[in-house]
Amino acid sequence: MALIAPRVTPGLPADDARNLARALQDSDDVTVFVDGTVHRLPNEARDAVVDLLSRLGRGEAVTVSSVEEMLTTSRAAELAGISHTYLRNMTDRGEIPVEYRGTHRRIRLADVMAWLDKQKRSQEESAASVNPDQGHEG
Repeated sequence: MALIAPRVTPGLPADDARNLARALQDSDDVTVFVDGTVHRLPNEARDAVVDLLSRLGRGEAVTVSSVEEMLTTSRAAELAGISHTYLRNMTDRGEIPVEYRGTHRRIRLADVMAWLDKQKRSQEESAASVNPDQGHEG
């Protein structure tokens, strides 16, 4: 599979970002029209589009790129937002599965995404234990 060069989009102007953030508030519903035809996105694609729009709504610049299923440790670390050394140490401890191609480590994209999801859940649980009333009205 040939990868297409990443596309970088600058953050939206403040007014546009606010309007987009307001439109996305409390909604994960996105309708996509292509040539006047409505298309229902699979959950993974919908989640990616909502994430992209949310980041733009916060005024962030975004990069969209293709990712191979098997990643180098450098690419995996970049996606996970951690250092290359920290990632290598995690693979040594078995926290993230690794495959070897000769002497080179390769990590499945799905394993990086699962680790990131686990980190996110852990942070949410920690925040909930610090503030047990979070998310409750009353």
